[in-house]
Amino acid sequence: MPKQKKVFSVLFLLPLFLLAIFLTVIIFSGGLHLLCTENEPICRYLHNSPPKTETTIILSIKETIPNSPSTNQTSQSAPKMSRKNRLFLRIFHPTAHSKLFAQRATEFFYSHNLNNASLCNLTFFMTWISPLKYFGARELIAIESLFKSHQNACLLIISSTMDSSKGVKLLKPFLDNGFRVAALTPDYEYLVSGTPAETWFDQLRKGEVNPGDVSIGQNLSNLVRLLILYKYGGIYLDTDVIVMKSFDGLRNCIGAQTIDAVTRQWSRLNNAVMVFDKKHPLVLEFIREFASTFDGSKWGHNGPYLVSRVVLRVAGKLSFNVTVLPPIAFYPLDWSRIQILFQGPMNGSHTQWMRQKLYWIQKDSFAVHLWNRESKSMRMEQGSIVARILSDCCLFCNSSVKALLH
Repeated sequence: MPKQKKVFSVLFLLPLFLLAIFLTVIIFSGGLHLLCTENEPICRYLHNSPPKTETTIILSIKETIPNSPSTNQTSQSAPKMSRKNRLFLRIFHPTAHSKLFAQRATEFFYSHNLNNASLCNLTFFMTWISPLKYFGARELIAIESLFKSHQNACLLIISSTMDSSKGVKLLKPFLDNGFRVAALTPDYEYLVSGTPAETWFDQLRKGEVNPGDVSIGQNLSNLVRLLILYKYGGIYLDTDVIVMKSFDGLRNCIGAQTIDAVTRQWSRLNNAVMVFDKKHPLVLEFIREFASTFDGSKWGHNGPYLVSRVVLRVAGKLSFNVTVLPPIAFYPLDWSRIQILFQGPMNGSHTQWMRQKLYWIQKDSFAVHLWNRESKSMRMEQGSIVARILSDCCLFCNSSVKALLH
């Protein structure tokens, strides 16, 4: 009898034991989803619970497989951006000043003129993207040289940092002497509107454009100078360009930086000095090239190399009429040899060479690019070519040249 009870107990408990094992397996494998509906409390929790970690990892790996046929580049996460570039992009946020850019520019060019004609016999533009503390003696003497040769010109500096009380203080000596100069915070939306750069700019603000390793400020300056020339027409100068003589008579031209020693044809152009009419088709082509081929990882790709590519491509087409001036016009010395201009006389033969070089610059150069990127740390020595040039082109010579010599 006891044996029969034991057998009966085993037979009775075995199904319960197997059922317990079955339910345990289902619960631990997440299979309880299969056994309940979303209306029951425990099922609502299970159905709404986040996906398991393993699944998330697998999806992440699939999304980052390069060149995956199922991955669309435009749907990927935004490209990584340095903290410096993220901070810089804040300048795109509209401000009270930027919203008034178009109105203020019109007032600057046409104010107090009943005939609605520009008061400027020539219109010059510069850009300044850097902090105000870096706008120093070299930049100021560049402005002096401009007005020394163009007393009735207008200079508009596109800059949010210069458009301030401290910026006005820097420009006060010019304003007090009747020169027409102003610094305005740009309205980027207004400048890009109606141009091929409009979509590119929108993508940049959203973080969908990789700004690359080259300063986004440098590349933005490359674009803004083109937009300004296209919207208004005039003359663009870098802030390290010393003007030697009047630009009156120059029209729709750009300067060669280097020429081929064999063919004597230009091999590279530069965008530090450009002269173009309003809405010139070549400037529009420059803007289109910028937006379609932007690469923030190569220095010069969106600047000097860009204008070189485009001019070479459209050469011979009448609608893109442009004059390419020889290097002596704006770049009498290439950046790799700019130190020569800052050196004082070493001996008799060197002194003679300096005299000849200075003679040709004074005779044939409209301007001299100082290549600040390479020369900013160079000391300007007494008796150097650049010292002579600045002494001839300055307005407030006692203060400006003395500041550069010390």
